[in-house]
Amino acid sequence: MSSSSTAPRRGEKSESAVKPPMRDALVAAAFRLFLERGYEQTTVDDIVALAGVGRRSFFRYFPSKEDVVFPDHERCLTDMTAFLAAGDGTEEPVRRVCDAARLVLRMYAENPDFSVQRYLLTKQVPGLRAYELSVVWRYERALADYLRRRLRDLRDGTLRADVIAAAVVAAHNNALRSWLRSDGKSDPEAAVDHALGLVQSAFGTGPVRPVPECPEDDVVVVVSRRGAPLWRVVQEIETTLARE
Repeated sequence: MSSSSTAPRRGEKSESAVKPPMRDALVAAAFRLFLERGYEQTTVDDIVALAGVGRRSFFRYFPSKEDVVFPDHERCLTDMTAFLAAGDGTEEPVRRVCDAARLVLRMYAENPDFSVQRYLLTKQVPGLRAYELSVVWRYERALADYLRRRLRDLRDGTLRADVIAAAVVAAHNNALRSWLRSDGKSDPEAAVDHALGLVQSAFGTGPVRPVPECPEDDVVVVVSRRGAPLWRVVQEIETTLARE
């Protein structure tokens, strides 16, 4: 028997005797009931009874029953916003938002079993799917707000910001769901890196440069090799316009 299995000394508490924080206890109680009874059949009163706390304690941590299903998204959104704000303005903006999206992946990967349980539950409950979409929209807006600031000198900066933010979220979520469908057994980082790499190759054009206004009657002809990625064609057009 290893030394790690010895009994605790006097005055110490065994690991199993240490109660989890109240917030974690509420989440654990909620998911136990959701799995046993179903989401719709479980009430807040049921959750607090199993956790051994009062209703006031539940609402201190979670505004609604839906929020207990997504307990870490507020923290993750705060972390993402802080990460984006911490840049000094010299970072390549598309790479920066791709790195910000990886924070969401790490949140899911911290607890694969819980993430898979939540994924399966959300698939079954339409109200939770709608709630999840609202959470995803908030992530997308955080990315778009950052990109709008970084691309504000471009004539179509707002459009680019919104398109890139939507592409980052779509790529991230596609890879994330693939990992969740594998019951958390595949490599989530490899899948997300591949998906975000597609976004980076399509939109990551290096330093942001303003595009000069072009008179309506101007015609610009650019010769590009067959099969060149769209971002390379756009870059060649911008370079040609800059010479005018």
